[in-house]
Amino acid sequence: MSKAIIQLDHIDVTFEQKKRQIDAVKDVTIHINQGDIYGIVGYSGAGKSTLVRVINLLQVPSAGKISIDGDVIYDEKVLLKSKDLRAKRREIGMIFQHFNLMAQSTAAENVAFALKHSGLSKDEKAAKVANLLELVGLSDRADNYPAQLSGGQKQRVAIARALANDPKILISDEATSALDPKTTKQILALLKELNEKLGLTIVLITHEMQIVKDIANRVAVMQNGHLIEEGSVLDIFSGPKQALTQDFIKTATGIDEAMGKIVQQDAVKYLPQGSRLVQLKYAGQSTDEPILNDIYAKFHVKANILFANIEILDDTPVGEMIVILSATDDKVDQATQALQEAGVSVVVLKEGGHQ
Repeated sequence: MSKAIIQLDHIDVTFEQKKRQIDAVKDVTIHINQGDIYGIVGYSGAGKSTLVRVINLLQVPSAGKISIDGDVIYDEKVLLKSKDLRAKRREIGMIFQHFNLMAQSTAAENVAFALKHSGLSKDEKAAKVANLLELVGLSDRADNYPAQLSGGQKQRVAIARALANDPKILISDEATSALDPKTTKQILALLKELNEKLGLTIVLITHEMQIVKDIANRVAVMQNGHLIEEGSVLDIFSGPKQALTQDFIKTATGIDEAMGKIVQQDAVKYLPQGSRLVQLKYAGQSTDEPILNDIYAKFHVKANILFANIEILDDTPVGEMIVILSATDDKVDQATQALQEAGVSVVVLKEGGHQ
């Protein structure tokens, strides 16, 4: 069983601002296991960046306890001395939205800067920089300056620099927010590869559930400084409990946008008597079964699929559909019950005959 490499227990962060107290983080407990890709999601002002800055004590909490890889680095009695804290911080790399590269230095020089206090010889540093640039797919750009690099290439340099001291943990603070969708996917694929190749624990801060969905295995949702929901990506996506989490997921799956168009269709506007507009959600084995074929064979209930989406989350297929079920008499009721018995969640959106 994986051990927790990051333990944040009952963390509070309070700021004094113009004689006003701001509770940026309120009693948050999060344990992140070795090798996790852990997403922390929330809108601006939710407290997610403040919480993550606590991990390496860039932000000292007002209360709580922080343990990194089994060592307590902060509680009411312990605050690491500068030298010990510097050593611990070397175990934690960070990448940011705006790359933070030095404009007058080449890609190789930007990476080498992180090795300033490493104790390596000049040749060892050069070899390490070359290896790191190869790791992020930028061997051919070593002598380029940031102005000569694309946004994705700059972020790759920033990732190589963050890995220079062989950290166990990599924190990504909105690191793909300034990138286009295609480049975002490439950077996320690189992070996933580094997670697998190096056993790196990655903490992703983002306001996009789509990013979490693409690579994370666990997710925490924050709102107004509170942790409101936490669990595996599969559990959160297949059964979100909080309204905010549901909103994030609707945006990530495209269901909200699709529903706006679906309700304008004549087939839905003028849904005939005996028909039912339903939302189906299913996970795991039920995605492999021809369930809609089965309900037609058994009950002669037709299924008109208006929207369908299947994702693979944590190696488990998860699907969602908007369907019109049509039949005579009570067959739709029987089909709905059969779907539920097969492990499919059925939400009735509209009954036929109602405008």
